[in-house]
Amino acid sequence: MELESRSYGSARDLYVEYVKRTRPYTMTVDHFHSFYEIYYLLSGSRIYFVQDRTYRVEQGDLVFLGKNVLHKTMQGESASHERFIVHFGDDFVRQRGGAHAELLLEPFRQSGPVIRLPREEQRAVDRLVRRMAEEIGTKPPGYELVPPAAVADLLLLAARHVREQAPLPAYENLSPKEAKISEVVRYINANYHTPLKLGELADRFYVSRHHLSRTFKEVTGFAFSDYLVLTRVKEAQALLRDTDRPIADIASATGFDNFSHFGKTFKKITRQSPREYRKGSG
Repeated sequence: MELESRSYGSARDLYVEYVKRTRPYTMTVDHFHSFYEIYYLLSGSRIYFVQDRTYRVEQGDLVFLGKNVLHKTMQGESASHERFIVHFGDDFVRQRGGAHAELLLEPFRQSGPVIRLPREEQRAVDRLVRRMAEEIGTKPPGYELVPPAAVADLLLLAARHVREQAPLPAYENLSPKEAKISEVVRYINANYHTPLKLGELADRFYVSRHHLSRTFKEVTGFAFSDYLVLTRVKEAQALLRDTDRPIADIASATGFDNFSHFGKTFKKITRQSPREYRKGSG
């Protein structure tokens, strides 16, 4: 069997999904989303691009992705891998955490997204995750009670670890190629609102246009143009959600030089027009 999967729930409340693959796989969808995500690698290895840099994720690692963070997973050293993901929103955290809701969100606020737990805590997470996978696969009576409780336990375990442990230094080590692309990505993130061309970026960072295009895709998993557009749309969403600025002003402020192009691009990525998105998030 090349692919085994099982899932339960909805991202609006709580969604969990187990997937096992035996063939090489790289995420084909370039995306970000308005809910939190936990990624747990049960076996194998993966390359994970998050926000502005690349991480090597190994068996037992946890990845915590905040809301509206661009990310993409790519093939690691091994073709086969098992992973478990959790999606949830603020309502889930408030309901499960109560007065401790902010504590449960601490793993999403650390300096890096990857947590590598000590062996004993890693075993505890593995048991939690495998139990969830088993319950949503076999669906015994009352299985719906297991994921919410297990996810809350997982968040609490990770939050306590974050409070007690320093960030993992291994993730500070980038190859020269990865370090260069991280510089480029940080520049894009800071200047997405200006006209940005691949050739001009190549000149700024002293590489050829072809080399930058190829290396950017290799390191991040994104084509340069796709990353730039996704960043602009993500920032436009924030302005539509959090301000009353006219939509035409928001288009200009996020780097779109054509209002019609902004509307079409926004709808292609979000499946809503800017006006519909503003109305739905109000």
